[in-house]
Amino acid sequence: MHNTHSDVVLRRITTILSVVIITLTLIGATTGILLSFYYEPAAGRAYQSLKIIDTEVPYGWLFHKAHQIAGNAVVVIALLQIVVMFVSRQFRKSWLTAWISGIFFTLSAIGLGWTAMILSWDQEGFWRFSIELGTIEAIPFVGSILRDILTGGAISTVTVQHLYTIHSYLISAAALVFAVVHLLSVLWQEKQMKKMYTEGMLPKTDQLQQQPANAQG
Repeated sequence: MHNTHSDVVLRRITTILSVVIITLTLIGATTGILLSFYYEPAAGRAYQSLKIIDTEVPYGWLFHKAHQIAGNAVVVIALLQIVVMFVSRQFRKSWLTAWISGIFFTLSAIGLGWTAMILSWDQEGFWRFSIELGTIEAIPFVGSILRDILTGGAISTVTVQHLYTIHSYLISAAALVFAVVHLLSVLWQEKQMKKMYTEGMLPKTDQLQQQPANAQG
């Protein structure tokens, strides 16, 4: 297998991005757990509890900000990872696990951001969620069912609790699993590619070393 210098560089970037993805995911999960000690998933208390975290809990503002930055950054990095894998032409069957886990992780990261918009219970999040809820309701056959699952009938404390459960337990767990699988699959590819590259270069090196001797003969 022929590996150009750009292929090697892009493959190394893929490995680095997978490490960044798992790092940001762990930061988001850890800070999310810390925030859950003080956050109250209720329509009348969500905003106030976050305000208390930012102003009264020691280093609460830092954990809250780190959680937000990690959540936004991981979406960008995950999308960039897909682009790099596409540009580096990693379309072999052995890369299937990396592709599937990468795509599903990206969807999970986007889902985390979407479910988090109402958890702060501020004006911006409330109206954004209301608008996008209308889009969901317009989906044929299942739109109304999805709306009822998300809201519990109307946007209220039940809605916050439903989205908090989906955000914290379902999508977060899935994102962590996909991030680990993606990292392991990329590291395995890196190991295999290095092995194949080394084995492919050795015969060429031996041939170059023998050429002067054959010429003298």
